[in-house]
Amino acid sequence: MDDDTPVLDNHMHLDPDAARGMDAVDDFVQLGGTHLLVVNKPSWHLGVESTDPEDFRSVFETTIDIVADATKRLPGRAWPILGVHPGLISRLIDDRGCSPDDAADLMQRVLDIAAEYVESGDALALKSGRPHYEVDDAVWEASNTVMKYAFALGADLDCVVQLHTEASEDLTEIADWADARGLDPLHVVKHYASGRLAGPTPSVMCNKEWLETAAEHEAPFLMETDYVDDPDRPGAVMGPKTVPRRVRWLREEGYDDAIEIAHVETPKRVYGIDTRRTLG
Repeated sequence: MDDDTPVLDNHMHLDPDAARGMDAVDDFVQLGGTHLLVVNKPSWHLGVESTDPEDFRSVFETTIDIVADATKRLPGRAWPILGVHPGLISRLIDDRGCSPDDAADLMQRVLDIAAEYVESGDALALKSGRPHYEVDDAVWEASNTVMKYAFALGADLDCVVQLHTEASEDLTEIADWADARGLDPLHVVKHYASGRLAGPTPSVMCNKEWLETAAEHEAPFLMETDYVDDPDRPGAVMGPKTVPRRVRWLREEGYDDAIEIAHVETPKRVYGIDTRRTLG
């Protein structure tokens, strides 16, 4: 890999205690990785099973601390993305006895806390979304309410909202919801995207076919692994070495422009981060 080429994984989870943590970061760096966007793990994976929004603050503090540790090992740096996993709504309803409306209210309060870290400069962006699995109409509507609230916060803070949603190549309705709340759809990032997406900015999983589609489309896109750093699922979803490996593959296939788009131009346009200036 060219030493001047930034290599960003747009969606990775790291666990400071139960899994590989910094060893995963070292694997990423060894293959040529330089920058990370680290999304907080689902709250229940870090031991938070609560209906008190303040209890979720520990999830964010843990993520910020591990991002600081990762930055010390990276040729570039890492940034935290904080918020609520959309699957939380089901846990609140099924395990805590919340109504869909009460669960949505709690998740909005947790997003308020995440927004404090963005406002102070301790986090880069917010995380929200809606379930990727089948839910009833009340849960679906409540989840959409939470996501729209995240868009309003993103507009107020002038920050990105990264989404976990169902698989789709057309999320123009979601983009319209963001736009109606003052958030440019360019600043809405669909995590776990395929190679083509209408509406938000796609963060493309490192499937070669999907990356080739994105590269030929020449629109803004990012690359990710969704590495979950779970000791019960080592390597899931993709291992931490995958993005650097796929960048090498893109280079071999002649997609130099796509590398520039995914690792320099789109991060700057979408998040306002300069992966070249922060390298080395």
